Amino acid sequence: LTALISGVSIFINKFAVASFANPIMLPTIKNSLVGLLLLATLVASGRWQKSCTQLKSLTKKQIFQLIGVAIIGGALPFYLFFTGLAQIPAVNASIIHKSLVLWVAILAIPLLKEKVSKTMALAVLVLFAGNLIVGGFNGLTLSKGEIMVFLATLLWATETILAKKVLKSLNADIVATARMGLGSLILIVVTAITSSNDIIKIISLNSSQWFWISLTAVTLFAYVSTWYRALKLAPAITVSAVLVSSTLITNILSAIFITHAWNL
Repeated sequence: LTALISGVSIFINKFAVASFANPIMLPTIKNSLVGLLLLATLVASGRWQKSCTQLKSLTKKQIFQLIGVAIIGGALPFYLFFTGLAQIPAVNASIIHKSLVLWVAILAIPLLKEKVSKTMALAVLVLFAGNLIVGGFNGLTLSKGEIMVFLATLLWATETILAKKVLKSLNADIVATARMGLGSLILIVVTAITSSNDIIKIISLNSSQWFWISLTAVTLFAYVSTWYRALKLAPAITVSAVLVSSTLITNILSAIFITHAWNL
């Protein structure tokens, strides 16, 4: 489910980020909405009381871990990713982002004692190779935008390992809410410092911009909700490997609607 959502989401976000003069405005606003949505879902679902019990018993180590997840998962990489996405094709961003499995594996093998099977390695290679057949991908150029997306991917790989450790003792709702809630606050502060005029412009956003914000907020909410549940239930390398399949979805959408190079 996370892979399906991600494949569509990155394609949509490419159009969404083009609606803003400052690309960081999109993640700043939508991440804030997602943080509120996750909090509202906790309350409405009846899981609030259980979550409050866990929050009250948080150790200093867990608090610092959640802050770490927020900074390296919910703030810095979004700044890098969306600034880069504004400059490169959606499918390129998707393929770079899904190299996540390689960086997660490098970290998870020594830190989480996970293993990579030959079948999994072959499956990942086949999925990546599939993008050469679909007509939406024209290759990487190592541009500034691609490098920014790559740096964001490295941060998300680090966050994946940290989140996996936190999820052993905390439920997925708390980790996801901390990531998006605290992360969005950091983005707001950064945006206010670097682009104070853009913060003021939020009140004058047009209907088209709010449409893109709402649509991408829903997809991000769904992505975070399913991703953290998957990460809690299965090895980090496994879920990162399955996520690679989303590149084909973004690629197919790009081939049909952008490059028009779709072929049987």
